[in-house]
Amino acid sequence: MSDDRSAGSAVDSPEPPATPLTPITPITPDSPDSPQRTLQDERTVTFLRLGVGAIGVLLPPALPLGNWLADELTGRATDGFWPASMSAAYYGGTRNLLVGALCALGVFLVCYRFDRRDDRWSTAAGVFALGVALCPTAPSDPTGLQRTVGVLHLVFASLLFVMLALFCLFSFRNPRSAQPARVSTAYLAAGVLILVALLAAAGTGLSGFGSDWAVRPMYLCEWVATWAFGAAWIGAAVESAPGRHRTGAIPRQATAPGLRSA
Repeated sequence: MSDDRSAGSAVDSPEPPATPLTPITPITPDSPDSPQRTLQDERTVTFLRLGVGAIGVLLPPALPLGNWLADELTGRATDGFWPASMSAAYYGGTRNLLVGALCALGVFLVCYRFDRRDDRWSTAAGVFALGVALCPTAPSDPTGLQRTVGVLHLVFASLLFVMLALFCLFSFRNPRSAQPARVSTAYLAAGVLILVALLAAAGTGLSGFGSDWAVRPMYLCEWVATWAFGAAWIGAAVESAPGRHRTGAIPRQATAPGLRSA
């Protein structure tokens, strides 16, 4: 009898309600949860890298050439068209060119997004570039305020070059991609050259070496450092150019969770 009751209760007991299935929404590159939404596409990365590199390559020759053209057009003597340093162009005919180029450089760097580390480095470098533009170097006979602003200018300029050297030494040299060894070596050489030229510029400025030369050694050292980072950023732009990768992410970006390596 107890077995019959047990069998009857087992038959009569209602089944638990089925749990409704939650539909799975596929994650596409345009979905809010897609990791690719946090990354800049390769066209934007290439454009910003090319902009930074173009400023670095064009600015050093543009400053003395601009001073010479300004003197020619205004009928002034062209003897002192070559500034003592790139920063000294602030007090010449190419002041607006210098400030505009530095502001553009700062904007490009602040807008640059690649990965978390590079985002921090580029933002810091962009702030330093804007600091160089907004804090001019001290004139030949400075007031107390101008001297203080000039010190800030030197600090911002030094930090800017150091940050740009870090990109060459650690960011553009990508061990997780099929980057040729010669390309990695070129980035390494550019980073070292920036730091060496920066130290040489500081040495010539403090010692006054070549202060009576028509073309100052400090300007030449700054030219070398600026061309080094300009060439490196242009090379990085070529590497990230559209069509070089199967996905929309640059190789090191593609190591983020959920992304396949290019």
